[in-house]
Amino acid sequence: MTKTISKIGDSQGIIFDAALMDLARVKLGDQMNVTVMPESGAIVLMPVRKGPSAKKVTAIIKKTVKDYRKTLRKLA
Repeated sequence: MTKTISKIGDSQGIIFDAALMDLARVKLGDQMNVTVMPESGAIVLMPVRKGPSAKKVTAIIKKTVKDYRKTLRKLA
């Protein structure tokens, strides 16, 4: 897919159509990590994906310990 750099206000940018946004699983307002590969000049865009919250991780651990209490005691 080829895109053209366009003037957007006082800056330059590339317009991503809806199909491309859907394929990349990103939406307006998402944060992107931008990396420039110096040897090739490639610009790599990676969406910043947030992991689960500490509260959710704690709840999953508690549920796992409860569900597998007997097995965990045998392993201890």
